[in-house]
Amino acid sequence: QVQLVESGGGLVQPGGSLRLSCAVSGGTFRTHATGWFRQSPGKEREFVATISYGGSRIRYSESVKERFFIWRDDAKSTLNLQMDKLEPEDTALYFCAQATTTTAMMNGQIDYWGRGTQVTVSS
Repeated sequence: QVQLVESGGGLVQPGGSLRLSCAVSGGTFRTHATGWFRQSPGKEREFVATISYGGSRIRYSESVKERFFIWRDDAKSTLNLQMDKLEPEDTALYFCAQATTTTAMMNGQIDYWGRGTQVTVSS
């Protein structure tokens, strides 16, 4: 059974940083693209970032490009997201996700979801 478990969320001031992690179990980490989505109250879930299973293809949404950085640790089957220069608009529930490819991820064709971790950016 595939499981994605997020961690690392919390409360941070504007301009601060947080690092999210997603532990993946079930044997799919090295065969699937992984990534992050987020959802704010009253808004649809939106794509944030994705990385291919080989790590060679990375994509970000325009709203987080140059501020967020995604990478994977194959030895630990863990996906990470470093979030710098956080803004109040980044406040959301962040979800880890898996899809067959990064293109499928960006198209919302998700095979597996985590339950999410809350990120709140506020002074």
